[in-house]
Amino acid sequence: MKSRQVVAVAGASGFVGRALLPILSECFHVVALTRKGSPGGNRETGDAVIGRVEWRGCDLFSLLEAEKALSGADFAVYLVHHMMPAARLTQGSFADLDLISANNFARAARAAGIRQIVYLGGLIPQNDDLSRHLESRLEVERELRSTGVPVTALRAGLILGPGGSSFDILVRLVGRLPALLCPAWTSTRTQPVALDDVVSMIASVIGDPSTFGETADVGGPDVMTYREMLARTAEVLRLKRPFVAFPFLTPRLSTLWVSTVTGAPRQLVGPLVMSLRHPMVARDRSLQLRKIGEGIPFDEAVRRALPAQGAAGGGSSLRRMAQRPSGNAVRSVQRLPLPEGWNALDVSREYLRWLPNFTRPFLRVRILEDGRCEFRFVGVPRELLVLNFSEERSSDNRPLFYIRGGLLAQTHEKGRLEFREVLDGKAILAAIHDFRPTLPWFIYVNTQARVHLSVMKSFRRHLGRLATRGEPRRP
Repeated sequence: MKSRQVVAVAGASGFVGRALLPILSECFHVVALTRKGSPGGNRETGDAVIGRVEWRGCDLFSLLEAEKALSGADFAVYLVHHMMPAARLTQGSFADLDLISANNFARAARAAGIRQIVYLGGLIPQNDDLSRHLESRLEVERELRSTGVPVTALRAGLILGPGGSSFDILVRLVGRLPALLCPAWTSTRTQPVALDDVVSMIASVIGDPSTFGETADVGGPDVMTYREMLARTAEVLRLKRPFVAFPFLTPRLSTLWVSTVTGAPRQLVGPLVMSLRHPMVARDRSLQLRKIGEGIPFDEAVRRALPAQGAAGGGSSLRRMAQRPSGNAVRSVQRLPLPEGWNALDVSREYLRWLPNFTRPFLRVRILEDGRCEFRFVGVPRELLVLNFSEERSSDNRPLFYIRGGLLAQTHEKGRLEFREVLDGKAILAAIHDFRPTLPWFIYVNTQARVHLSVMKSFRRHLGRLATRGEPRRP
């Protein structure tokens, strides 16, 4: 019989996760989930126990790995956000990558009997025209709730703490520029929060039934504009920085400017800059006030973070994000419409029917009784691709095919194609995971990879026409 309740933390190697683990380990048995299995390790080293924390390797793009990782846990914390490429070649938006991970986590949590998921998302302004970044945060929150596991959603804006990418960007902007340009977005109001307060809030709601199913905003006691935040950061750093109004700096130019000055990847900066037009102010902090109080003032939070930031090498999180994933793995995730009355299995069957007609007379698809699918070029005796339908791991809302070789694919046990329903059946994600091409990389990215994207865009249009016509599902 286990003596302590178990909390699994997804995203444990991130800056919030690293601060949270020692707090949780005082009261819980903590299982830290990371793609590498242990901090600084690799998948080959396997799982590890370091101090009072058990580290488990878990690729959240894999439902099977998520199920194994959450086995035995009572509660789960979700801190994952895919702002950067997850493979050497990633085709798809960060929002769709986030959606697959959240869907896997929700499914695995239900299978494991998880009693509560605690999710750290972003503040959501009262605005129907959300940026893609904020809309994605809301989609993830909804997806985590989709399987019926109680979710406690904590929403926060800019988190002030060492190793945080947003805090790194803030400190680098103030520290590196002799004068600070002030685009229109610098007049937007924001309510940053200290990392210590965020960690305390997460720890305080775990296992508290009164918070199950609740949504709560978390913020510091200070509300200010982004210009005021830059000025106060300069004061804490004891730097004099004149401000130059520059209202004509567009979001695209702002992204280039911030990325160039700070060294942060544009894939990270772009979505963040697009969100700066929204006031990021907490609307309901009643749960926070009841649990931890007003929180740490802005200036004090920055002072606390700076020494640790320096000890960590300052900006190391940005350097890690800029690193390309190793290996030749490919991940492609495309969002498709779901015709009314259809499910994901129907879409997968339609794809296999539609593809040879779309590529006629060059490509043929042969579907065998055992679920094996063979793709061939006309006149070429060997298969281009071989897919095996997984009866055991498939369902009507998530059919799964394993990629088992052919002229264009290396045989790899994790290579797979899946179609899955998301957002309560409003959309389909067609995803290829861990695909390893046989073509030389330069040739692959300029031929096969481009063809795949073109095919999926055409299939999206095809499904859209079926949805518009109200086409019934086919047997």
